[in-house]
Amino acid sequence: MARTTLTGRQRPFVALFFLAFAAVSCRGPALRPPSGEPVRLSRLAGSGDAARRASQRIVLSGLDADQRGRSAEASSLYERSLQVDPTNPYAWLALARQEVFEGDPDRGLAHLDKAEALLAADDTAAAHLAGIRGAGLRAVGQPGMAEPFLREARERAPALWADGKLDAAELR
Repeated sequence: MARTTLTGRQRPFVALFFLAFAAVSCRGPALRPPSGEPVRLSRLAGSGDAARRASQRIVLSGLDADQRGRSAEASSLYERSLQVDPTNPYAWLALARQEVFEGDPDRGLAHLDKAEALLAADDTAAAHLAGIRGAGLRAVGQPGMAEPFLREARERAPALWADGKLDAAELR
């Protein structure tokens, strides 16, 4: 049987593949709040494996900083939470929320795509996904495309999305 040797250029890609596979494989059980309620990240802090729990605590610290108006600190904390667990959909969601409402809406929509891919089967985050997408589309000058998403968010979580915005305290 022939043996294949990796070149120096191939090794980093193979290592990255195995790290990504390990991260996805080691995720804890799905994190879900009580049925029918939109996700509140503080309710998920104790769920999942050790990396997910650590990442969630950092996201909550970021939301606290965001509430105090310390956007740069919050952004740094969200990024750190993704270093701990790059598959944490709620870290991507918090980062998307911050960018859409306080930073770069285009970048926020890109982060939202990552959150949405990781939350595909989680209906409890649907209001936030729709609302942040609608707000992002509105911010980039596409109000016609934004309205159906904002309407969906208001229908799913009227108390949180009545004003068309999700602040850090509401996500926390």
